[in-house]
Amino acid sequence: MPKVTRFYILIPLIMLSAGCQQPVQSQEVGSADSARSLARASDNIGSTRQNAITRAVQAASPAVVSISVVQRVRYQDPFADPFFDFFFGGQRQAIRERQVQGVGSGFVITSDGYVVTNDHVAGQGDVITVAFPNGQTLRAELVGTDPASDLALLKVNPEAPLEHLSLEDVSDPIVGEWCIALGNPFGLFEASDPTVTVGVVSATGRDLAPQEGRLYRDMIQTDAAINRGNSGGPLINALGEVIGVNTAIISQTGGSVGIGFAVPVGRVVRVVAELKEKGFVDRSYYTGLTGRNVTPRIARALALSTVEGVFVEDVAPGSPADRAGFLPYDVIVAVQGEAIANQTDFAARLYDFRPGDRLLFSVRRDGKLANLTMRLGSSHE
Repeated sequence: MPKVTRFYILIPLIMLSAGCQQPVQSQEVGSADSARSLARASDNIGSTRQNAITRAVQAASPAVVSISVVQRVRYQDPFADPFFDFFFGGQRQAIRERQVQGVGSGFVITSDGYVVTNDHVAGQGDVITVAFPNGQTLRAELVGTDPASDLALLKVNPEAPLEHLSLEDVSDPIVGEWCIALGNPFGLFEASDPTVTVGVVSATGRDLAPQEGRLYRDMIQTDAAINRGNSGGPLINALGEVIGVNTAIISQTGGSVGIGFAVPVGRVVRVVAELKEKGFVDRSYYTGLTGRNVTPRIARALALSTVEGVFVEDVAPGSPADRAGFLPYDVIVAVQGEAIANQTDFAARLYDFRPGDRLLFSVRRDGKLANLTMRLGSSHE
């Protein structure tokens, strides 16, 4: 049984002793003074209960929503076999369909009804319903989704302007600062105020291993409790600003153990803008590079101190890489100042950029470090 800690506030009572020389006060006057003193003390206690956390929650909560998703899943009928047809008659359908329900969280980012959530919450939904803290529910349209960043954008059509959270002019999270996760864990409290959990920003810039095509890079780590159903809800700071979208946890039990991760708001802003404009994120970049992981044999041949980076085998003539000055036998060790360990790391890093972006590459060439600037091309050109 969990221990319950009770906090008591002791209000000292000052006993005034009146000497025989002092005028005697009536009981009514004393009672009135005591009542006023208690009222003032109660007001002081009430005011001290309000802090940055409570104010941030009060400001953000009206924009946090619960999301219910129905997805139609097709599957192979294990009994669709001639053997069963012979004994039971008729012919069974080989492919069947069933409905799968899921729940998650999200938050409104515009007064006219755009809602941000995770791709793994709503990206495959056939019927999506958004429930608001005031009890209102609205059907939502999937505007666009980006599995790589695990973000999705929904749109509802409200009759009146909605409370919303801005994604603009937000400061970078500070390691150690208070942060608040808002959402609907396990789908327990749909169409009601969100559940609030509080922690700190444990770290920034965390890279997780790719999961089913999702690239979790530069994530915000927090110890604010995040559980199933919290996915897609906002992670806010003590000013009530969105700093991330709650997305993933590391847990051996399936519940929160204080290691949660949020997509940083800078990436959210860019992805949401593309989803709103095109419904997808254009990652059709082209470099013209052909490479492979650095092996111990390659490292010895090129006198490299570590077995890290991407070994350039070939550069397509006239390609962006060719124009940037890449040569065979170069070893790419960093992109935009971030170290690259292997091909997977390299590809994941490029996923943050789009055709037309100019990137700085650091390469090892003839035992020296060189910097090359490449403008990413498009595979559609």
